[in-house]
Amino acid sequence: MHYLTQDIKFPDVTEATEDGLLAIGGDLSEARLIQAYKQGIFPWFSEGEPILWWCPNPRFVLFPEKLKVSKSMKQVLKNKGYVVTVNKDFRAVITACSKAKRDGQAGTWITSDMIEAYVKLHDLGYAKSVEVWDKDRLIGGFYGIDLNNGVFCGESMFAKISNASKVAFITFIQNTHYKLIDCQVYTNHLESLGAEDISRDLFLKYLSI
Repeated sequence: MHYLTQDIKFPDVTEATEDGLLAIGGDLSEARLIQAYKQGIFPWFSEGEPILWWCPNPRFVLFPEKLKVSKSMKQVLKNKGYVVTVNKDFRAVITACSKAKRDGQAGTWITSDMIEAYVKLHDLGYAKSVEVWDKDRLIGGFYGIDLNNGVFCGESMFAKISNASKVAFITFIQNTHYKLIDCQVYTNHLESLGAEDISRDLFLKYLSI
């Protein structure tokens, strides 16, 4: 296992374990996070753990042209009258994601240090949030990283009302022009929207195109 030092350098992703763990340690500085995402690496760890860096194989992604929108979701999008915004309240979105209860997780991986690190990335223009509003109430959304290379790296989503995160995701995909959405690891939620596994090698090629 690779232990990171102050040097902003990651091992080759082919050295990751079978479940995708690549390295331990380092920090959450803007420079290190940007370098990580450029190489297809992301941090994922729980409160009290050292920083864990991952690059799984296969990689769960969505090709925007393969987005699936069910008939019921089309009705939600048409009739609910929700307002979808981008970058209106990044801190509120990442904080809501950190508090969302998820099956099989006792706590959150979005620690206070993670929140502050990604808020800094947002201030620098690298992190984006998508919000769904019911009048003036924030009811859903997600955030992720955009390095201006045509790939959006989704990080986390939340919904306070059923389907609100899907409204955010679908609306965002339909109104942007990314070549690929990185979903990182498998979830039923995203599979229902058309996400699929591809090899790590292919994913890294999309990052470099």
